[in-house]
Amino acid sequence: MQNFELTFLGCSSATPTSIRNPTAQLLNIAERFFLIDCGEATQIQLRKYKLKFQRINNIFISHLHGDHYFGLIGLLSSMHLLGRTLDLNIYCPPELEEIIDLQFKHSQTYLKYKIIYHHHKFIANDLIFEDSKVEVRTILLNHRIPCCGFLFIEKPLLANIAAETIKKYQISIEQIVKIKSGADFITQTGEIIPNNKLVTTQYKPRSYAYCSDTCYDERIIEFIKGVDLLYHEATFMNDMLSRAKETYHSTALQAATIAEKAAVNKLIIGHYSARYKDLQPLLDEAQTVFKNTVLSVEGESIVVSN
Repeated sequence: MQNFELTFLGCSSATPTSIRNPTAQLLNIAERFFLIDCGEATQIQLRKYKLKFQRINNIFISHLHGDHYFGLIGLLSSMHLLGRTLDLNIYCPPELEEIIDLQFKHSQTYLKYKIIYHHHKFIANDLIFEDSKVEVRTILLNHRIPCCGFLFIEKPLLANIAAETIKKYQISIEQIVKIKSGADFITQTGEIIPNNKLVTTQYKPRSYAYCSDTCYDERIIEFIKGVDLLYHEATFMNDMLSRAKETYHSTALQAATIAEKAAVNKLIIGHYSARYKDLQPLLDEAQTVFKNTVLSVEGESIVVSN
């Protein structure tokens, strides 16, 4: 079974604290490493938790508030200084290219590798990345400036055929490929063996929805329905609902309501305001609506099994 593991690098909101850093996550799907947002100290967190950042070939930036990208220049510089030559893809608001180019222009930094920018169109369900193992689509969020989340969906895995089944029916390599893709098998005597009698259990593709800064907005539900993991910001508790509305953020209760209505498997909350030293009350509030809620905690990982 291929990997599907999410590691938290930062879970604070606008400002870091002595124990929490701004937003950043690393998602490993089948040894493809996706960096999601890149707040201050992201490269330090990657080193701290022994995650090899030269294996990151795709970076996704949700929007241009500093707590989601201020760590990017440092990370790009370190990749250069440590000898990176592979192309790096950055999926981001168009203005980020100008910001990065300006920084490197005035520091006279000439990267040894090429950055390929993929500008957000800020439309819902836009396919922005795809390979043989995974696809990534946008989730249009409701924030003070243009902002999008990301939906990572594992491609369906081919079914397996037991060795004894291959031997029993004398199945050729060409026929094995067809059976793994869903075909039935016809024996030399003309008997049709149904596909479900030939293959082992097929696994449901896994999925992760990342909803960074956003106010409560039920329009995202149709795009995240039934995902295995949902990360939804929970900057405040519900007693600060007016502040959440004012800043286009969500409360823990609102995040849980979205999770409940979208029938997701597990909710992760994060992007905590620096005012909360103890995060347990945010978790308790969310669990009153959606029991299977967990806190994002820096250095911890969640593995989605199948």
